[in-house]
Amino acid sequence: MTGAQAIVECMKLEGITRAFCVPGESYLPLLDALHDEDSIQVVAARHEGGAAFIAEGYAKATLAPGVVMATRGVGAANLSIGVHTAYQDSTPMVVFLGQVHSKFRGREGFQEIDLDQFFGHITKWAVEVNDTERMPEIVQRAFRIAKTGRPGPVIVSLPENVLPAEEEMSFGPPTIMPKPAPSNEEIERVETMLNGARNPLIIAGGGVKSAEAEDELRGFAEKFSIPVIAAFRRHDVFPNNHALYGGHLGLGTSKEVLQTVKDADVILAIGTRLSEVTTQDYKVITADKKLIHIDIDYASLGKVYAPELGILADSGEALKKLRDITCSGSWGNWARERNEAYKQISQLSTTNEDVINKQIIALLEKRLPKDAVLTNDAGNFAGWLHSFYPFIKSKTYVGPTSGAMGYGMPAALGVKLGSPGKTVVSLSGDGGFMMTANELETAVRYRIPVISLVFNNNMYGTIRMHQEIHYPKKVMATNLGDVSFSKLAESVGANGYTVSTAQEFERALDKALHNQGPTVIEIITGQENISVSSTIQQLRDR
Repeated sequence: MTGAQAIVECMKLEGITRAFCVPGESYLPLLDALHDEDSIQVVAARHEGGAAFIAEGYAKATLAPGVVMATRGVGAANLSIGVHTAYQDSTPMVVFLGQVHSKFRGREGFQEIDLDQFFGHITKWAVEVNDTERMPEIVQRAFRIAKTGRPGPVIVSLPENVLPAEEEMSFGPPTIMPKPAPSNEEIERVETMLNGARNPLIIAGGGVKSAEAEDELRGFAEKFSIPVIAAFRRHDVFPNNHALYGGHLGLGTSKEVLQTVKDADVILAIGTRLSEVTTQDYKVITADKKLIHIDIDYASLGKVYAPELGILADSGEALKKLRDITCSGSWGNWARERNEAYKQISQLSTTNEDVINKQIIALLEKRLPKDAVLTNDAGNFAGWLHSFYPFIKSKTYVGPTSGAMGYGMPAALGVKLGSPGKTVVSLSGDGGFMMTANELETAVRYRIPVISLVFNNNMYGTIRMHQEIHYPKKVMATNLGDVSFSKLAESVGANGYTVSTAQEFERALDKALHNQGPTVIEIITGQENISVSSTIQQLRDR
């Protein structure tokens, strides 16, 4: 078979049923091979960046690799932000990129870039296939690397002469996910450390979600009454209404949640890389605390903090074994105290005096199904979501730990394709939404009924906030022009509504929940209420 047909066969072996792309002439043989394969749907986006975000959201929803295809240098550069997002978010992704003819390499051919060099530092593996007969070996390895250990993106560069060439092909078995477990000695050491703890704390991250170990986490925490805090943008790793929940370590984290970490003396970091945001600029875990770090990626252990005990293990397998330990400590009072502190700053009751952003979150909590999935873009508007929306069930939140603007709506399309039975809602600011608004047409073309909320305050709000903090009143490059997002939606065949009050939003949301196609609800907000905690005037007064 041809090299292109071999790629498709590898996709089938790995159970891939969807691939995302912007078409390009450099990989036409691959598109042709996919045309002849009915089991794989190809979704064509409007922009490679959008295609990558859709695939990343799809991968988060399904826990299967998101497959993306694009042409040489220009297409590859466009989708690089989605690759970086998958890298920082630990999302499995396999990207097939067309490349110039092997005989033209090194001559600065048309759209030529050394793709393996270009992507090397933001992928788990970047490789160029130069021998057609090795296509199955390399592509199957790409899927294995993307899925196993700490998941992430892999780039496969495909010179155009390799795809149509025919060779005898040999395929290996599909990937079986390894699930390493802690040794008995390691579990005994955890037991000893917990028995000496006064205020133990669990920080749970994406590794728990990847392992689908949310129930194991809950069972372990409940057995020993240990409070749980979610790592950055992993809100749904633990029920937010649970008596052991202590909040979320993110941007603008409240002092009450930070106090929980400060008061802890033993921290179990499970399935988290302890990122800059989770650790509040690498400051919140101090030398006086004992750290037990459990992660499936050996490179994550000791990368940020040298742990007292580093355990290389699948989060689910580790939590199963940890439930069998014996602890003499009683941490119920500590857990209740930290849960009360969290509840004090996360109350969702609202009045007409509250800023509309908070009223919107209250209405979403009231009207959405409990298993609805929320995605968000980057921006200050997300502060209200992160502070007040209670994520009760697992697999209900998808957000970019990379902080990529333009992520929310395309990711929602991927989530909806991966979870067609769930209501999917994206939250974006006007700045971020416009970066990938073209994917609204993709939603219409493929009949993907997502609900997109656009908080429109005519500015890049997050940057304006930092501007006002560091250079008060000196506004530069953050004001934006008027855009009617509801009319924009209607122009491509989506449903569009513009609202400026909570009552208008509730009526629009009711319609959106019954619409068969995609819907945009534009929410007019003022510039003054720039964040959950401060107005512009308050920032200036400080």
